[in-house]
Amino acid sequence: MLRSSRFVLFLLVISLIPHWAEAAAIASLKTFIQETRTVRANFSQTLYDKSARTIQESKGTMQFERPEKFRWTYEKPHEQLIVGDGSKVWFYDRDLNQVTERPFNIAIGSSPAALLAGSSAIEDNFELIELGVQNDMEWLEAVPKSKESAFEFIQMGFSPDGTLRIMALRDSFGQTTVLSFSDLDKNPALPADLFKFTPPDKADVIRE
Repeated sequence: MLRSSRFVLFLLVISLIPHWAEAAAIASLKTFIQETRTVRANFSQTLYDKSARTIQESKGTMQFERPEKFRWTYEKPHEQLIVGDGSKVWFYDRDLNQVTERPFNIAIGSSPAALLAGSSAIEDNFELIELGVQNDMEWLEAVPKSKESAFEFIQMGFSPDGTLRIMALRDSFGQTTVLSFSDLDKNPALPADLFKFTPPDKADVIRE
């Protein structure tokens, strides 16, 4: 069933062809991580249910600085912010004026952010599998080694120049999140306070 669900997810993201070309997606991921200290990009995100029906669409920006600092800003349809400073991760919902604070090692785990902004070797947390080349992108699958991960697997697509274009994630509830990145800028200068967060006045703060 798990292999079948992976196949369905791959079909959801791209059109499958019968014969795979030789791929080097794992090498692209490792090069991307080794040569990229900071990143700034726009993203569009679509959430699908088990039947591949669209649940929600959103847009925003993301920045990260290795090791273990990141900032995800959701601008539409609801304003939300996720900030990690290497020690803690904050989830801020502006509409609810609610902040959830979690220890970094618990919140990050085998998550997508661990792939992009983590400090440890990729293979420590993920099993990496080549999927092939399609639509001029190299594809891989990252399967979390931790049984406590919130995701069953993550699929990533890289352009020929090694730029990350798409991440597709299947969670433990059978839902799929597809992230498409645009205007990705490697190694920009990012202000240090970008990865700091102070809960707004009168916000409801939940610490886990």
